[in-house]
Amino acid sequence: MKVLIIDEDPRTIEAVELCFRLRWPDAVILVATDSEEGLKSIEQHTLDLVISEVTLPEVDGVQPWQQIRRSSSVPIILLSSRDRDVDIAQGLEAGADDYITKPFSHIELLARVNALLKRFGPPIGSRLSGIVAIGGLRIDLLARQVYRGDEYVRLTPIEFRILDCLIQENGRVVPHQRILNEVWGADRGATTNQLKVHVQHLRQRLGDKSGFRIIMTEWGIGFKLGVLPPIAT
Repeated sequence: MKVLIIDEDPRTIEAVELCFRLRWPDAVILVATDSEEGLKSIEQHTLDLVISEVTLPEVDGVQPWQQIRRSSSVPIILLSSRDRDVDIAQGLEAGADDYITKPFSHIELLARVNALLKRFGPPIGSRLSGIVAIGGLRIDLLARQVYRGDEYVRLTPIEFRILDCLIQENGRVVPHQRILNEVWGADRGATTNQLKVHVQHLRQRLGDKSGFRIIMTEWGIGFKLGVLPPIAT
């Protein structure tokens, strides 16, 4: 599991981080102390969860979680000392998935996180040791092989990395730049046009049809799976 905490208060960061360390010792915890740093982390990493302070300064005239929603559907929990119904409603309407008022207990935070992850599917890391099934395909993530029934579907290494990146997001939109960073590396200079060409070839190999898309396009943003991948047994 990879979690981003966006908060200016070191005491809150320490409390949230301790909570995750106790429950998920292998979790990767990223920390940002302002909106700009947080948005950069979201662009550069595939995250399972964002926990953000409500009173962070605005970015381009909007709150940071509204900015996040422009390019990502990662689950967001807001933390705030404001407990009025109108404040909670505004936070949820702005794009957050849950709202926790300060002070909060470790038990409450863990319960809210567990409930949210159940709604959005298991954390990314839980899929890395299994086989997933998507739209009639069987994908072995460890062996890096794809089958349609008993037929082996040959993918290039880049095509498989793109598919793997989308599987990890479990139906959420993955921005172009994040896919480029994860597949080619942030310093390789790959372009969005290159990515689109590889996605087109990948769709052809997977058997995507106009009426049934395994890979969906979010115009101007990125790509996502059109069919959610249950764990295959």
